[in-house]
Amino acid sequence: MECRQGCGACCIALSISSLNKPAGVTCDHLTAEMRCAIFNQPERPQVCDAFQALQEHCGESRSQALILLTQLEADTLP
Repeated sequence: MECRQGCGACCIALSISSLNKPAGVTCDHLTAEMRCAIFNQPERPQVCDAFQALQEHCGESRSQALILLTQLEADTLP
């Protein structure tokens, strides 16, 4: 699955510890167009590079992706 244009749900719903970004907070690198400003840059966290957009996580819309990814984050807390 390709990331949907203008989504950015993974950059909001998920925590990114290497950036000290908590879950539910918009990443500082997310642009107004909902794109990663450091995509393909060496400073982009490995966890972001490794994340794969899957139907089960992203659903059919941006709003559904936010719900599903928020649940994924909660389910994977230590």
